[in-house]
Amino acid sequence: MSLPSMSLALVRNPANPQRSRDEAYGARRSEILGADALAQAERELSTWQGYAPTPLHALPALARELGVQSLHYKDEGGRFGLGSFKALGGAYAVARLLCRELGARLGRTLDTQDLRQPDMRALCAGITVTCATDGNHGRSVAWGAQLFGCACVIYVHATVSQGRAEAIAAYGAQVVRTPGNYDDAVRRAAADARAQGRFVISDTSYPGYMDVPRDVMQGYQLMVQEAAAQMGQRPTHIFVQAGVGGLAAAVCGYFWERDGAARPQFIVVEPERAACLLESARAGELRAVEGELDTLMAGLACGEVSLLAWEILEKGADAFCAIADSAAVDCMRLLAHPLGDDRAIVAGESAVAGVAAAIAALQSPAARAQLGLGEDSRILFFGSEAATDPALYAQLVGESAAVVAARAQAV
Repeated sequence: MSLPSMSLALVRNPANPQRSRDEAYGARRSEILGADALAQAERELSTWQGYAPTPLHALPALARELGVQSLHYKDEGGRFGLGSFKALGGAYAVARLLCRELGARLGRTLDTQDLRQPDMRALCAGITVTCATDGNHGRSVAWGAQLFGCACVIYVHATVSQGRAEAIAAYGAQVVRTPGNYDDAVRRAAADARAQGRFVISDTSYPGYMDVPRDVMQGYQLMVQEAAAQMGQRPTHIFVQAGVGGLAAAVCGYFWERDGAARPQFIVVEPERAACLLESARAGELRAVEGELDTLMAGLACGEVSLLAWEILEKGADAFCAIADSAAVDCMRLLAHPLGDDRAIVAGESAVAGVAAAIAALQSPAARAQLGLGEDSRILFFGSEAATDPALYAQLVGESAAVVAARAQAV
């Protein structure tokens, strides 16, 4: 397959000029995303049945075509059988919430192994967790609820596909469809939770609601730790997609805490129709994006930034950019039919935003110069999902995920 031509809107972060990259990570950011919390997440998640590091794929043919040293794609499609990295966040946050809530009632400290005991599962059955979702986070929360025996209600907004809603329901959750966009669904889930005594497991934070989203992001950092170990040599650039910003903050925070001013150049990528982080960076303050947020990249269709994520990204990100839906489709097809002998990869619509932005930047002399991209660049991507809506994937790529996966295995 030939390399498609792509473009992007790119804004260097005015809060983080090159000369100020030596700002310390600091105690406040370590409270949000820190090494101790990551160690705890690793201790918990590594004991769960089915845990294994997901693969990091090198794409040498694409790297040669783009004129960089290397490209690596962290493929989260097989994570715990849920199809996305969200398995590390929502389900982990469910477990943490149950441990806190039941531990407070019983007057002792609990861990996830305690939750698996019959007497604890009986207590969990009296607790209901809930959230709003574009698809993957809700599936993870529903899976976590099923895993530990609590009830679950998930809210999906108007443009979430029926296939994604059914995948959530398959884990035993009650699925409620709401009018409006993702942010409207977040507000409805929170209001119903207050009225009915449910516990919100959200991946976005807002005033008065910080603990659970922090748990979600800390779970995500296990994926980042795996990638850093697998890659060996540090990347020079990381392009990461963003919805509310939790994933991007988890990746940025990991490298900032450890590498300081020597951390990779970090570029946040959003859909053109839901670029709340880019607009916030332009304004120098948090800005919401209104409207339907009708982007094909369903997992990134968010109009309001998570407050905790912004505390990391406001100064940690080097640039923000936005790409068109058509670029995501082109990249899904490119990874399914790769250049040269690169491995075929099943990548969902939201997984490829970083790849699309990197290709667009490398095709633009101005963007290459702004981001310091060149023949020595080592670029890392986080492929956040596989074909979480198989019917849509087949429609966009022109063949099923099973066919692409079989081709990958044949190499």
